[in-house]
Amino acid sequence: MGVIDTLRGWFVPEPESRYLDYGLDYANLNGQLYPLLNLTMPDGKEEEIESNFLSYIRRAYKGNSVVFACMATRLNLFTEARFQYQRLVKGRPGDLFGDASLEILDHPWPTGSTADLLAKAITDVDLAGNFYATRRRNQIIRLRPDWVTMVLGTNDPDVTAHDIDAEFLGIIYYPGGEHSGSDPEYLQRREICHFALYPDPEAHVRGMSWITPIVREIMSDSAATVHKEKFFENGATPNLIIKRPDAPSPELFRQWRDLLNEGHAGAANAYKTLYLTAGADATVVGRDLQQLEFKATQGAGETRIAAAARVHPAVVGLSEGMQGASLNSGNFAAARRLVADGFARPAWRNFAGAMETLVPPPSGTRLWFDDRDIGFLREDRKDAAEIQQIKSSTIRQLIDGGFLADSVVKAVEAENMNLLKHSGLFSVQLQEPVDPDAPKPEPLVPANGKTTIPTEATPA
Repeated sequence: MGVIDTLRGWFVPEPESRYLDYGLDYANLNGQLYPLLNLTMPDGKEEEIESNFLSYIRRAYKGNSVVFACMATRLNLFTEARFQYQRLVKGRPGDLFGDASLEILDHPWPTGSTADLLAKAITDVDLAGNFYATRRRNQIIRLRPDWVTMVLGTNDPDVTAHDIDAEFLGIIYYPGGEHSGSDPEYLQRREICHFALYPDPEAHVRGMSWITPIVREIMSDSAATVHKEKFFENGATPNLIIKRPDAPSPELFRQWRDLLNEGHAGAANAYKTLYLTAGADATVVGRDLQQLEFKATQGAGETRIAAAARVHPAVVGLSEGMQGASLNSGNFAAARRLVADGFARPAWRNFAGAMETLVPPPSGTRLWFDDRDIGFLREDRKDAAEIQQIKSSTIRQLIDGGFLADSVVKAVEAENMNLLKHSGLFSVQLQEPVDPDAPKPEPLVPANGKTTIPTEATPA
């Protein structure tokens, strides 16, 4: 089946020449015609992945150890989750269950596992801000994010894609890139999973990489690493301030300054031996890295990178996280919980919602994550067990107090005591209450006709 046949169910068949040059201007969505618009090009009409996707890979992921460590920590935790369906009972989450339709997530492609799928998803989100996937031949196919253009449409050709009526229609996928010469593929929104953890405020539906706000920090950290390397390569010699006893003309001074900078300025020329003529004076600025407070300077940058990645320095193993009381059991547990609550669970929840287009859940349920077997969250499971124990104790006390069991469970789960309903029975045995105005029972009359009231002295 060719590209033209693939498009016939979505795009308007007239004029046919529009298919041949892929200049499609209209889409048919539920019988409504939409002019196609794009975002974020200079004319404000095309939304595509940031052009520095490859530079993030080469200069951040592959070129900076701190970024790699943060991304590896995120990946190792994110890939631990499993996915199940969760019942929704009157809007409240219920039990988890699975069926054969979840097999596609257990084995998204031959030799692939859920962890492999999640690894691709979180890596694309970290570097591009977006993860795209579609379902073909009962497999989940990852779409490289910088080969994707997101298409928005509106029923008014005179407005921009930022108009209130514009909506996300789907994507255009260029295998090999937009300028590779390959034929593009058009996928409707119901055919794709779009996982974007951090929204880009300047775009309609596009996500943003967490690396974007800290590019300067990454560059500074890389520069500091080069600085440290050059310090040792050049014999750990000091920086200098050079004075001249004479007062040369501005032009002569600039020539002299440029000559020095050419041989000694920049990280590549740092710490080289400086040879001076008579009369010049060199003043030491710093003798070693300690005077520069190098560890503190670079450590602060590492912490800011970890903060943007939503992973605690103690969990990643960065220098500032390995000092003082950070590794105490209580502090480390708090750091681990911060990573779980601030990154992992929101990311799993977002991914499960995005994947519902490819793995539709049964009616009355939702696709959800199962974190019960994750070792990193073992302390959270212990806390959950303690909470259940407290709830069980509360339920027992309320039932013993005479409240109806069904209302007690509902009230405890909803944390709303107004849902409690009393049975009218009291005490542990739930005996009928005594009415003081009720008539007293008649005394028992034995067969001999004598009435005897039992006492301690007179056995009954």
